[in-house]
Amino acid sequence: MSLPPIVSPEEWQRARDALLVKEKAATRAQDALAAERRRLPMVAFEKEYLFDGPSGKATLLDLFDGRRQLIVYHFMMEPGSHHYCKGCSTFIDNIGNLAHLRARDTTMVLSSPAPLAQIEAYRARMEWNLPWYSSQGSDFNADCGLGGGFGLSVFLRDGDRIYRTYFTTSRGVDRLRADFGLLDLTPYGRQETWEDSPQGWPQTAPYQWWRLHDEYEN
Repeated sequence: MSLPPIVSPEEWQRARDALLVKEKAATRAQDALAAERRRLPMVAFEKEYLFDGPSGKATLLDLFDGRRQLIVYHFMMEPGSHHYCKGCSTFIDNIGNLAHLRARDTTMVLSSPAPLAQIEAYRARMEWNLPWYSSQGSDFNADCGLGGGFGLSVFLRDGDRIYRTYFTTSRGVDRLRADFGLLDLTPYGRQETWEDSPQGWPQTAPYQWWRLHDEYEN
């Protein structure tokens, strides 16, 4: 297995300082993008959706739990299916304590079109605490443009009026994962074949190495 070049501390510092200039430029670009994102127009969500949750029936307004902002992760789970999305599952594994979001008037929940009993059984297996609602029987996924896919929606509440302000999927969700962000700091990165890495560095096809967190030892 090939290794990164070995250099003196002085050479390493010069290379690190050169990369830092690019990292700072990327950070400023991300800040500018976030500022533009905050200024996106909104679309009203006025339909009466009904969800099933651990405490019973809930409306979209109820999902806010009294806060002004709501983040909904659309978790892929088909009714009656025994296939559990590894990508969605690893994303949820990376969500930390929600108190930090709630401190900024923001609620986060999961939503799936599967029945609540199926959701609760899987949540217990994964030992997750995030609020998770069934949207089965409603148009919520379809109105969010999901079909059977995954994604992340952001909503804003103004009194009892609800607006959708943002949506992302695919690599947009990928970049929110803390494990990927940390791996991107390491020499070998995510070790996936799409990455631009030096010849001979370890790589496998994306998705294939992903496991549910209780399956890696097997």
